[in-house]
Amino acid sequence: MSASRRCLCCVKYLMFVFNLIFWLGGCGLFGVGVWLSFTQSEFSSLPLSFPSLSAANLLLVAGGVTMVTGFLGCLGALKEQRCLLMTFFVILLLLVLTEVTLTLVLHIFHKELDTKAQDELKEGMKNYMTDEGLKKSWDNVQKMFKCCGVTNKTDWYPVINGTLPVSCCSGGMDQCVERWIEPCYQKARQWLLDNILSVLVFGVCIGIVQILALIFSLLMYCQILRAEKYLD
Repeated sequence: MSASRRCLCCVKYLMFVFNLIFWLGGCGLFGVGVWLSFTQSEFSSLPLSFPSLSAANLLLVAGGVTMVTGFLGCLGALKEQRCLLMTFFVILLLLVLTEVTLTLVLHIFHKELDTKAQDELKEGMKNYMTDEGLKKSWDNVQKMFKCCGVTNKTDWYPVINGTLPVSCCSGGMDQCVERWIEPCYQKARQWLLDNILSVLVFGVCIGIVQILALIFSLLMYCQILRAEKYLD
């Protein structure tokens, strides 16, 4: 076996291993997204701007795309086809650029995004008395997180004629003696941050694997091109 072929085989199996890890990482992200969706199913009628619901959808999309891309990379490595490798490289490059852009946007504009999300939730509250699904979702959120309103309990005043829903009461009775005082948006956001740390660490590891997969796919593409020229 020539040195060129040995080098190609080495790059081929390294790329396959990294893409297998990449694919498994995608399965992990998708699984966490499914778990988060099930845990939040009790308030699925809320707008998607609610922190934990938006995170669940983001993880489902990211996990699905990662799984498909990882599978394409594994197939390209095994088949040694330049077309598949180039397709994988382009898709993965676009995915990495999208992830970096999204991270920067979330970091830079997080206050504006929080404000917009809170406004959407407050707007949705107006249908509390007429939409049974929304009513049930808000009641479940306030009982689960022991909170009241989006940013303050006064968010309910224009909705229920200056009163509060029963779910704002710590006793759960018609006449509130003690009320939850913390806002639901901040409570849900903090719950998400407390539970998502391991996912973020996992995401950073996946990012490193993505960079390595980009390098190995480009190396393998060049090695196949060199081998084909050598055979010719």
